[in-house]
Amino acid sequence: MTDTTALDSTGSAGDALQNGSLTRVELTWIAKKIEFWIRFGSVDREQILDRRRRVLWFRPGAIFAFVRWASNDFGTIISRLDIVHAVTPGQACQTLPFVRPGGDILLTMQGWPSVEQVLQMIDAVERLGIDPETVSPDHWRHVHHRMTAGQEPRAYTLDLHCAYLLRKRVRP
Repeated sequence: MTDTTALDSTGSAGDALQNGSLTRVELTWIAKKIEFWIRFGSVDREQILDRRRRVLWFRPGAIFAFVRWASNDFGTIISRLDIVHAVTPGQACQTLPFVRPGGDILLTMQGWPSVEQVLQMIDAVERLGIDPETVSPDHWRHVHHRMTAGQEPRAYTLDLHCAYLLRKRVRP
């Protein structure tokens, strides 16, 4: 997470106007009860509400991974990972809890085994020296569809990444 700016809880009118075009993500951390965190993504702004809650803002076009985990006295009640593409104002989007206005959801996985598998794929991308935020959105969609169908997704490679960057460079 780079380029993070801490804001006070009051904020200014200028911040409010600028934040209107950003995607807002609310995070909560109550150890061993509710743990929401960002696995990767470039944060534009950060506001700390209290020692357990904070709000992050992402610029349109940013891709980030949002992990949600919660438990009660009987064990885990939710394990979920979403990879989201932040949208521009007025662009159609899918809603997602704690993400406003929502985003283009590239991947969504529920259940700890699936979430853990995606986290391992993110780690593998980082071992290649690639920032997961710069991975082709089509790859995250591929991973989502293959895992949903019970199939093994293809690994992301340097060749795939170079091909994506070249396509992105020539796209109008």
